Amino acid sequence: MEDTNFIFFVFLLFILSATCQDSDLETDCTNKWIHIRHLPPQFNLDLLSNCSAYPLFDNFCPYLANHGLGQKTHNKSHSWYRTDPFMLELVFHRRMLEYPCLTSDATHANAIYVPYYGGLDSLKYLYGPEINSSFQHGLDLYDFLVHVDSPNIWSRNYGHDHFMVMARPAWDFNQPLNSDPLYFGTSFLELPEFYNVTALTHESRAYPWQEQAIPYPTSFHPPNLAFFESWVNRLRRSRRTTLMLFAGGGGISANPNVRRSIRLECENATSMSANGTGYEKLCEFVDCSNGICQHDPIRFMKPMLQATFCLQPPGDTPTRRSTFDGILAGCIPVFFEDLSAKKQYGWHLPVEKYEEFSVSIPKEDVVFKGLSIVDVLSSIPRAQVRRMREKVLEMLPRVMYRKQGSSLGLRSKKDAFDIAIEGTLERIKSRLQEVAAQ
Repeated sequence: MEDTNFIFFVFLLFILSATCQDSDLETDCTNKWIHIRHLPPQFNLDLLSNCSAYPLFDNFCPYLANHGLGQKTHNKSHSWYRTDPFMLELVFHRRMLEYPCLTSDATHANAIYVPYYGGLDSLKYLYGPEINSSFQHGLDLYDFLVHVDSPNIWSRNYGHDHFMVMARPAWDFNQPLNSDPLYFGTSFLELPEFYNVTALTHESRAYPWQEQAIPYPTSFHPPNLAFFESWVNRLRRSRRTTLMLFAGGGGISANPNVRRSIRLECENATSMSANGTGYEKLCEFVDCSNGICQHDPIRFMKPMLQATFCLQPPGDTPTRRSTFDGILAGCIPVFFEDLSAKKQYGWHLPVEKYEEFSVSIPKEDVVFKGLSIVDVLSSIPRAQVRRMREKVLEMLPRVMYRKQGSSLGLRSKKDAFDIAIEGTLERIKSRLQEVAAQ
């Protein structure tokens, strides 16, 4: 990243943070006030200047453009970017600065936002020189919040009203403090000092206490209602000539696993006739091995536009960014375990709605009982498929992050950020009531 661009970015954030307080917009801010804690740049902006310091991870300098949305997919693009999911902390911070119910008075706030880039700060422990000190991740932040900067803000509720975004799966912050030998991860979420803080992560653990999963950012960030509606109309017109699609990697091991079963079935399906199914192809496999699709949405989005169902098997962890890419393509998600979404994103994808917009197939039935995914999906009546796709389109705004500074018309539709804030405020309110009742 060029120095001039970095200086401009820091300057813009400074200006926004100085002007976006005590909003006077015509918004009902009752029980919605948020105070942003002022952190030294070592906890956020300075971390961006180290964007090329971790070659074992990646050079993420190109993905810092457009306040974390990344570079445009092409010069004339208005809504599509090469977004890296690990930049969610940056994207969220920028959106927080235009949140209409900010207050400079922490005692007036219903919640306290900590603009700490915890995922980026973890890189020095995961891939850098402090790999043997991963149990210390977050201690310097705690010291600042509690002892240096206005200690009364923390002591008022001892962190119960504080929240932050950590753009990695919660498992990456789950290393026990006494782990010997150390394994991949840091101990941030194991620190008693942060037990009361709400952490918004890509993925939560099976039994979360501190964290809540929110959607991975995709590549679609429309600036106004016209571009959003244009995309939705395109989804409605799109010819779905493929029954099912899997975009991903893995599945090459000889050991039984659901990805291997999917790839084998997809390979067999390509030689099978699709006659009588109403589709030209029964299955398409988009090879995204080694991260080749991550910053190239065209590679997987075009095939998704032609598919009726998008398979979302677990990988190294249960969740996938592809789940949200597929929804943005109007592709009905097919899950193989509840931890992939149903037990993760309750704020954004309500549990009671899953049967209306998705299909669930137990991975054990596929791997060990030989259940055919093609048979399951092709047996779903066409009328039901149409209703499910309409429900997917209804859910679409809830999992996208619109572009910062978007039009008033588009802001009338709640996006992933808006729903995350609503959920956080409600969670903190509930926590504070529980504490008061003790």
